Amino acid sequence: MGHDLLGIVRFADLPVIPWRNGGGVTREVVASGGSDPQGFDWRISIADVSQPGPFSAFPGVDRMITLVEGERMELVIDGVVHVLGLHESLSFDGASRASCSLPSGPTRDLNVMTRRDRLAAAVAVRDLSETRPIAVSGAQIVVLLTGTAVVAGADESQAHLEPLDAVCPSGPHVRLVTGSGKVAVVRLEDHHQTRAQ
Repeated sequence: MGHDLLGIVRFADLPVIPWRNGGGVTREVVASGGSDPQGFDWRISIADVSQPGPFSAFPGVDRMITLVEGERMELVIDGVVHVLGLHESLSFDGASRASCSLPSGPTRDLNVMTRRDRLAAAVAVRDLSETRPIAVSGAQIVVLLTGTAVVAGADESQAHLEPLDAVCPSGPHVRLVTGSGKVAVVRLEDHHQTRAQ
């Protein structure tokens, strides 16, 4: 994968994978446990949705979609309509009957999938100009959505991020993300390590 010492995955370097139903394409940012549709523990991808239609079913998987480009996406999940605006997220069961319509044209979304019996995920959209530097370590991944950002490592190395570049955990060192754009912070929690809240 395109990891360097700062853990950056460049969006421009990600291979484009057509959906099985032809309704769009996906770029896998990072996955654990294998990228086979039934084999991963968790998977983060960015999908271009170019036409309305059904989503693939992923039984046993929790899905979370965050709209990262485009004005609106309408999702119908088991007969219930959900409208997503820019930078809004929706969680749903991967086994649900799900489809989308695109009232404002093509969209792009950040797609987080976790195998329910192993992990849970949370996504928060943060404005870098209004927050302390965001630390990337452990099971936290940061994806730049808009604007500009810099990643700094413990050894004072640093690199600029382009929109939709991601910073993934890379070794024991904490990296700090600063800038003036919006980021999606994806946090993964292992069920075996967390206690009941």
